[in-house]
Amino acid sequence: MAEESHAGLPERDAAQLHIPVLLNECLDMLEPAIAHPGAILIDCTLGMGGHTEGALQRFPELTVIGIDRDPEAIALASRRLEPFGERFQAVNTTYDHVDEVAKEYGIDEKVDGILMDLGVSSLQLDEVERGFSYSKDAPLDMRMNPSKGVSAAELLATATERELARILKVYGEEKFASRIARMIVERRQNAPLQRTGELADLVRDAIPAPARRTGGNPAKRTFQALRIAVNDELTILEDALPRALSHLRVGGRLVVESYQSLEDRIVKTIFREGSEDRTPPGLPFVPPDLKPSLRLLTRGAGRADEAELARNPRSAPVRLRGAELIEPWRNRA
Repeated sequence: MAEESHAGLPERDAAQLHIPVLLNECLDMLEPAIAHPGAILIDCTLGMGGHTEGALQRFPELTVIGIDRDPEAIALASRRLEPFGERFQAVNTTYDHVDEVAKEYGIDEKVDGILMDLGVSSLQLDEVERGFSYSKDAPLDMRMNPSKGVSAAELLATATERELARILKVYGEEKFASRIARMIVERRQNAPLQRTGELADLVRDAIPAPARRTGGNPAKRTFQALRIAVNDELTILEDALPRALSHLRVGGRLVVESYQSLEDRIVKTIFREGSEDRTPPGLPFVPPDLKPSLRLLTRGAGRADEAELARNPRSAPVRLRGAELIEPWRNRA
């Protein structure tokens, strides 16, 4: 894999391309679960391997299984992590298959720690041709695995105005979702949107001037919404969290870094539900199905401090949450 050329990047060093966000904070939270001999950690969002590299360096008897849907990320991370030999294994899939990965690599189908660093990776943001950035003109793609699924351009060309408005409103929390959706549909009657620059210009024209003066680039929310829709990110997260918790050993820990409120809301909800004690007052014993499964490791969500922000500005939006499994996981829908 290290010899393959991916988008002209065979000689690039993943360690130079990527600074892992809140690395020490994540590893500190995971340490009680993964510092022992034979421990197994699943890095559900391998990216370019920064968190995995840090874990393998800090815990010399740890094995890490890295999941990523992006073949280019797998190639770069595998080259970066080659010195660790069999202590690192890569799996090219989406992280809602974490249960299958745990069954294959875990001990009795259980692992000691699971890390999720959500959102779009530095590789995807920095490679212009991937189409994730509203600040650089490129083909409208946005797929984390460019060989699978529907691109952003195809979605914009085929979705109904109502569906586009829903995507922008729900996934982007965009106030002007209906107006932007209407302009997209009007525009595609003459020529479909094919470039990120075309979409960014359309969004700027759709949003009233007073609303463009605050909040950064006016296209930010639209690009976020399309990326989430194209990659089905929130559905994957909703599926992955209970599957991950089901395959942690008791005493194991799940740590999640979220980069926008929709992701964090999903994590917060399942952590809160899993940590609730549902025992009615006065009961002489606690039935197993009413005991809390989780102990929360953070009060609220952790955020990057000034030193982290100075070192890595992309850490600004991150919300860090962690939980320890104290009883076997039971879904509480």
